[in-house]
Amino acid sequence: MKYTTLGHTETKISRIGLGCMNFCGFYGKSDQGTSFRCLDAAADHGITFLDTAEVYGHGRSETLIGDYLRQSKNRFSIATKAGIRFRDGQRGFDNSADYLRTALEGSLKRLNTDHIDLYYIHRREQDRPIEEVAETLAGFIKEGKIGGYGLSEVAPATLRRAHAVHPVSAIQSEYSLWTRLPELGMIRTCKELGTTFVPFSPLGRGMFGESFPDLTGYGPEDFLTGNPRFQSPNFEANCAWIEPFKAYARDRGWSVPTAALAWVLDQGEHLVPIPGTRTAEHLAEWVGACELSLTEADRTEIARLLPVGFAYGDRYSVAQNNGPERYC
Repeated sequence: MKYTTLGHTETKISRIGLGCMNFCGFYGKSDQGTSFRCLDAAADHGITFLDTAEVYGHGRSETLIGDYLRQSKNRFSIATKAGIRFRDGQRGFDNSADYLRTALEGSLKRLNTDHIDLYYIHRREQDRPIEEVAETLAGFIKEGKIGGYGLSEVAPATLRRAHAVHPVSAIQSEYSLWTRLPELGMIRTCKELGTTFVPFSPLGRGMFGESFPDLTGYGPEDFLTGNPRFQSPNFEANCAWIEPFKAYARDRGWSVPTAALAWVLDQGEHLVPIPGTRTAEHLAEWVGACELSLTEADRTEIARLLPVGFAYGDRYSVAQNNGPERYC
């Protein structure tokens, strides 16, 4: 494993983190024993950076991590997020100082800690100036409750405005071989400002695994069922596009997720992708991506096999796309 420093902090983190949304059953059933074994494997492989959120399972993911830390000697740098709020069953956004403080205290309790290394605004509340939000988060840093703050799914202009108030440690956005929007300004802006860029879903929500997702196992309320890229005929078209890439990876002696994750890491030293899984077995398929160095010939062939914009279907449905800033 390789390591880097989280933007504008002194915190050392692994170049690959672990996304912990799966621990609450987001992509299928999960249990504590399986999740604990996954965390053990992450530590064994040198992963030191976990990413979770208040909203993942309404606190279940954070609680599981906190329970793990109570009984394990392994230690991680932890990022969590807040700002998505449910009122009367309706999803909305709240970046107010009062709400963020309440959410932060709840996360600290569930995670069994008095300090969180990185605290994100999960979604921006558009009617509230981002400068006000940055001041709130800078106050948490001054109090010692968090080490740095980040923003998720925002535009480069929002990053610049927040950064002018207090340096932004990290930006989190979806980024992978089939989701390339951050190349239109965000990756470059993060590098310019010294901000770590954290790609989530770097393996395309399972599309860049050894096998394609089995959609028959998902119910009508599951995320993939409602996602346009996983609906027919888009899903079949996407599988047809990605299959030659999988063949190329295997011909090179790589696992498919290792190749896909190595491509993400290859986009800049300031990128720290956070693939998600709940099993030690799946983690083992991609954790070695830091050791894979792509050649110029590899980059050229991957670009030929999967040109920018190849994916069929939007990355979110209309309902799912409530919150992310669309800046291009």
